[in-house]
Amino acid sequence: MAKTKRTNSAKVVPTYDPEGPINAFQKQRILQNCNYQMDIKSEWVQWVTGDTNRTSLSSITQAEAVRIMKQQTGDTTEAVEKYSDNWGVFDKENGQHRYILSILRQANIVVKSDKWGEIPDMSGFFNRFLRSPKSPVKKPLKQMSPTEVSKIITALEGVALWKNQI
Repeated sequence: MAKTKRTNSAKVVPTYDPEGPINAFQKQRILQNCNYQMDIKSEWVQWVTGDTNRTSLSSITQAEAVRIMKQQTGDTTEAVEKYSDNWGVFDKENGQHRYILSILRQANIVVKSDKWGEIPDMSGFFNRFLRSPKSPVKKPLKQMSPTEVSKIITALEGVALWKNQI
């Protein structure tokens, strides 16, 4: 019996199409900005569409999603599009990545989730941290070597220590 080699397919980065349907990142960011409260999300959809009968994020365009995100954050620049990829995406099979989740939980850097209660804030705080001047390694978590991830862990342990002393 012949063995087949499994290959990881490359992640397709969505292109911005103002009239195209909302993409997964936009849905996630809007929900995160609403603290995963579905009634607030529904109000945003109704606001952007002007239709009180529409409450689903799937019913809006990418341009409408950008408009909601800019209004939610008060951002008037193009930063909403600039940060469309999340550097905080982790590999659940990687022990170092799981330890980062643990550190964020210990430091109470979490967001609310309807499904899980509270989850570490990987797409908000951690994503911004990796992009900031305070990050010892400026690249997405999944592209880091074990040595680079160790540097991130050391920095986050310092943040957790500081937050727990307050």
